[in-house]
Amino acid sequence: MSEFPLGSVDPTLDLFSEINRLRKEMNAVILAHFYQEPDIQDIADVIGDSLALSQRAAETEAEVIVFAGVHFMAETAKILNPDKQVLLPDLEAGCSLADGCPPDEFAAFLADYPNHKVVSYINCSAATKAMSDVICTSSNAVKIVDSYPPDQPLVFAPDRYLGDWVSRSLDRQMVLWPGSCEVHEMFNEKKLVELKVAHPDARVAAHPECPGSILQHADHIGSTSGILAFARQTDAHKIIVVTEPGIIHQMQKENPDKEFIPAPGTDETCNCNECPYMRKNTLEKLYLCMRDRTPEITVDPVLAEAALTPINRMLELSR
Repeated sequence: MSEFPLGSVDPTLDLFSEINRLRKEMNAVILAHFYQEPDIQDIADVIGDSLALSQRAAETEAEVIVFAGVHFMAETAKILNPDKQVLLPDLEAGCSLADGCPPDEFAAFLADYPNHKVVSYINCSAATKAMSDVICTSSNAVKIVDSYPPDQPLVFAPDRYLGDWVSRSLDRQMVLWPGSCEVHEMFNEKKLVELKVAHPDARVAAHPECPGSILQHADHIGSTSGILAFARQTDAHKIIVVTEPGIIHQMQKENPDKEFIPAPGTDETCNCNECPYMRKNTLEKLYLCMRDRTPEITVDPVLAEAALTPINRMLELSR
């Protein structure tokens, strides 16, 4: 144990070097989402969207998983790896989608749709996952929903905007839980149109968690990994990015000759387009969670077993 107490960092430390040392000593793997701050992305073993990170969590042989993301992501990793230690730099790194679908309210909601299969976006709690038939991510939501026969009624939760986009993509009706991402909901159509007018040579790449009024102006709609692929493939040299701007770090690294313009939120005086939960994690907190082996994610074994079935179904359908 360090001479520095819990939550305290020696200011003279080279955190990159210390994290690398701890990673080797602990036999740890660091998984990071594209929305994390640049320093965390640069030191991670794996950077990805929710699907890729779930897949890597399921495959890892590391003894410790350090998840630089939000709570539901680390919780999913723990469900997939009940015998491994899973650490999260900041336990308060939550998600408005997960928080907006309380398990008791969701159970009461589902009681009104007894003949429906339940497709739940991975941005939800373990308890919500346990009530689902299959999990999806924004990368595979269309494929997952389309795996059910057209006459099978479906409930889609917790993101109504992602569910609406999937419905329109497949021309298929679903019952939608009325949830949303507080960040993607904040993008403003008027300001996006103004950006397009100011940059007529730009293309617009948007995440499907955005409302339909935003998506109608997009040249590409897709997950974070899909947006990155679009940035690599498009001939355009300017891209307006309508998702959490943490992704721009990777976009710029992969495409140094292109310009990426973050779409503003509704209020230009705040960082409304930044996820306040993702930004709770810092390089210092990443180091501390590895040094002190806390906060550690735990999941009730009975709940974890119930949630594992729909997660595994998603992983099987995504192969």
